Amino acid sequence: MDRDSEEFIELITGAQTAVYAYIMSLCQDHTQAGDILQETNITLWRKAENYEAGTNFKAWACKTAYYHVLNHRRKFKREQLVFDEDLIDYLAERQEQRAEESDARVDALRGCIKKLSEKNRLLIERRYRPGASVQAIASDDGKTEGAVSQALFRIRTTLQKCIETQISKLETV
Repeated sequence: MDRDSEEFIELITGAQTAVYAYIMSLCQDHTQAGDILQETNITLWRKAENYEAGTNFKAWACKTAYYHVLNHRRKFKREQLVFDEDLIDYLAERQEQRAEESDARVDALRGCIKKLSEKNRLLIERRYRPGASVQAIASDDGKTEGAVSQALFRIRTTLQKCIETQISKLETV
Protein backbone atom coordinates (compact mmCIF):
# COMPACT_ATOMS: atom_id res chain seq x y z
CA MET A 1 0.00 0.00 0.00
CA ASP A 2 1.22 3.49 -0.80
CA ARG A 3 2.11 5.29 2.43
CA ASP A 4 1.01 8.60 0.95
CA SER A 5 -2.43 7.31 0.01
CA GLU A 6 -5.43 8.73 1.78
CA GLU A 7 -6.47 5.21 2.80
CA PHE A 8 -3.17 4.49 4.57
CA ILE A 9 -3.21 7.87 6.31
CA GLU A 10 -6.75 7.18 7.55
CA LEU A 11 -5.74 3.73 8.78
CA ILE A 12 -2.68 4.95 10.67
CA THR A 13 -4.45 7.94 12.24
CA GLY A 14 -7.51 5.87 13.07
CA ALA A 15 -5.41 3.29 14.90
CA GLN A 16 -3.48 5.71 17.13
CA THR A 17 -5.72 5.36 20.20
CA ALA A 18 -5.82 1.56 20.00
CA VAL A 19 -2.07 1.23 19.44
CA TYR A 20 -1.28 3.65 22.28
CA ALA A 21 -3.61 1.72 24.62
CA TYR A 22 -1.93 -1.51 23.55
CA ILE A 23 1.53 -0.08 24.26
CA MET A 24 0.37 1.28 27.63
CA SER A 25 -0.91 -2.17 28.58
CA LEU A 26 2.62 -3.47 28.08
CA CYS A 27 4.83 -0.73 29.51
CA GLN A 28 2.52 1.41 31.72
CA ASP A 29 4.60 4.57 31.45
CA HIS A 30 3.05 7.46 29.50
CA THR A 31 6.37 8.94 28.43
CA GLN A 32 7.77 5.62 27.26
CA ALA A 33 4.48 4.73 25.58
CA GLY A 34 4.54 8.01 23.66
CA ASP A 35 8.10 7.36 22.52
CA ILE A 36 7.28 3.81 21.49
CA LEU A 37 4.18 4.99 19.63
CA GLN A 38 6.31 7.43 17.64
CA GLU A 39 8.84 4.71 16.83
CA THR A 40 5.99 2.42 15.82
CA ASN A 41 4.48 5.09 13.57
CA ILE A 42 7.80 5.60 11.83
CA THR A 43 8.12 1.87 11.22
CA LEU A 44 4.53 1.63 9.97
CA TRP A 45 5.18 4.53 7.61
CA ARG A 46 8.42 3.02 6.31
CA LYS A 47 6.88 -0.42 5.86
CA ALA A 48 3.53 0.69 4.46
CA GLU A 49 4.08 -1.37 1.32
CA ASN A 50 4.17 -4.52 3.51
CA TYR A 51 0.61 -3.94 4.71
CA GLU A 52 -1.97 -5.95 2.79
CA ALA A 53 -5.08 -3.87 2.14
CA GLY A 54 -8.20 -5.45 3.60
CA THR A 55 -6.41 -7.14 6.50
CA ASN A 56 -6.63 -6.00 10.13
CA PHE A 57 -4.52 -2.85 10.25
CA LYS A 58 -4.75 -2.50 14.05
CA ALA A 59 -3.42 -6.04 14.52
CA TRP A 60 -0.52 -5.31 12.17
CA ALA A 61 0.21 -2.02 13.94
CA CYS A 62 0.01 -3.64 17.40
CA LYS A 63 2.39 -6.42 16.34
CA THR A 64 4.84 -3.75 15.16
CA ALA A 65 4.39 -1.92 18.48
CA TYR A 66 5.00 -5.18 20.33
CA TYR A 67 8.47 -5.48 18.81
CA HIS A 68 9.23 -1.87 19.69
CA VAL A 69 8.17 -2.53 23.30
CA LEU A 70 10.55 -5.51 23.44
CA ASN A 71 13.38 -3.44 21.98
CA HIS A 72 12.67 -0.63 24.41
CA ARG A 73 12.72 -3.09 27.31
CA ARG A 74 16.08 -4.45 26.23
CA LYS A 75 17.57 -0.96 25.99
CA PHE A 76 16.41 0.12 29.43
CA LYS A 77 16.56 -3.20 31.26
CA ARG A 78 19.30 -2.08 33.63
CA GLU A 79 17.62 1.22 34.52
CA GLN A 80 14.40 -0.10 35.97
CA LEU A 81 12.46 -3.06 37.24
CA VAL A 82 10.82 -4.68 34.23
CA PHE A 83 8.53 -7.61 33.58
CA ASP A 84 10.06 -10.76 32.20
CA GLU A 85 9.40 -11.58 28.55
CA ASP A 86 6.89 -14.34 29.37
CA LEU A 87 4.72 -11.83 31.20
CA ILE A 88 5.06 -9.30 28.36
CA ASP A 89 4.05 -12.02 25.88
CA TYR A 90 1.06 -12.94 28.04
CA LEU A 91 -0.03 -9.29 28.39
CA ALA A 92 0.36 -8.71 24.67
CA GLU A 93 -1.75 -11.75 23.87
CA ARG A 94 -4.48 -10.73 26.34
CA GLN A 95 -4.53 -7.17 25.01
CA GLU A 96 -4.89 -8.46 21.44
CA GLN A 97 -7.86 -10.57 22.59
CA ARG A 98 -9.40 -7.56 24.34
CA ALA A 99 -8.96 -5.41 21.25
CA GLU A 100 -10.65 -8.04 19.09
CA GLU A 101 -13.48 -8.40 21.61
CA SER A 102 -13.87 -4.63 21.78
CA ASP A 103 -14.00 -4.34 17.98
CA ALA A 104 -16.59 -7.12 17.86
CA ARG A 105 -18.72 -5.40 20.52
CA VAL A 106 -18.55 -2.06 18.71
CA ASP A 107 -19.54 -3.75 15.44
CA ALA A 108 -22.40 -5.53 17.21
CA LEU A 109 -23.55 -2.26 18.79
CA ARG A 110 -23.62 -0.54 15.41
CA GLY A 111 -25.66 -3.36 13.94
CA CYS A 112 -28.04 -3.40 16.90
CA ILE A 113 -28.58 0.35 16.73
CA LYS A 114 -29.57 -0.06 13.08
CA LYS A 115 -32.20 -2.61 14.14
CA LEU A 116 -33.91 -0.14 16.50
CA SER A 117 -37.06 1.60 15.43
CA GLU A 118 -36.41 5.07 14.01
CA LYS A 119 -38.01 6.65 17.09
CA ASN A 120 -35.73 4.73 19.49
CA ARG A 121 -32.62 5.24 17.36
CA LEU A 122 -33.25 8.99 17.26
CA LEU A 123 -33.75 9.10 21.03
CA ILE A 124 -30.43 7.29 21.62
CA GLU A 125 -28.66 9.58 19.14
CA ARG A 126 -30.13 12.67 20.82
CA ARG A 127 -29.12 11.47 24.29
CA TYR A 128 -25.49 10.85 23.36
CA ARG A 129 -24.82 14.06 21.48
CA PRO A 130 -22.25 16.26 23.22
CA GLY A 131 -23.95 18.39 25.86
CA ALA A 132 -27.24 16.49 25.67
CA SER A 133 -29.17 15.61 28.79
CA VAL A 134 -32.32 13.75 29.79
CA GLN A 135 -33.69 17.03 31.15
CA ALA A 136 -33.25 18.82 27.81
CA ILE A 137 -34.83 15.96 25.85
CA ALA A 138 -37.78 15.81 28.26
CA SER A 139 -38.27 19.55 27.96
CA ASP A 140 -38.05 19.49 24.14
CA ASP A 141 -40.50 16.58 23.88
CA GLY A 142 -42.92 17.78 26.57
CA LYS A 143 -42.34 14.63 28.64
CA THR A 144 -41.21 14.02 32.16
CA GLU A 145 -37.58 13.20 32.88
CA GLY A 146 -38.75 9.89 34.33
CA ALA A 147 -40.52 8.96 31.09
CA VAL A 148 -37.42 9.76 29.00
CA SER A 149 -35.15 7.90 31.45
CA GLN A 150 -37.42 4.85 31.37
CA ALA A 151 -37.49 4.85 27.55
CA LEU A 152 -33.68 5.10 27.45
CA PHE A 153 -33.40 2.26 29.99
CA ARG A 154 -35.58 0.02 27.82
CA ILE A 155 -33.59 0.86 24.71
CA ARG A 156 -30.28 0.18 26.45
CA THR A 157 -31.62 -3.16 27.71
CA THR A 158 -32.68 -4.06 24.17
CA LEU A 159 -29.25 -3.07 22.84
CA GLN A 160 -27.45 -5.06 25.53
CA LYS A 161 -29.46 -8.20 24.74
CA CYS A 162 -28.90 -7.72 21.01
CA ILE A 163 -25.14 -7.28 21.50
CA GLU A 164 -24.91 -10.38 23.69
CA THR A 165 -26.81 -12.36 21.05
CA GLN A 166 -24.51 -11.13 18.28
CA ILE A 167 -21.37 -11.89 20.30
CA SER A 168 -22.59 -15.37 21.23
CA LYS A 169 -23.25 -16.08 17.52
CA LEU A 170 -19.64 -15.06 16.74
CA GLU A 171 -18.30 -17.32 19.49
CA THR A 172 -20.13 -20.37 18.14
CA VAL A 173 -18.83 -19.86 14.61
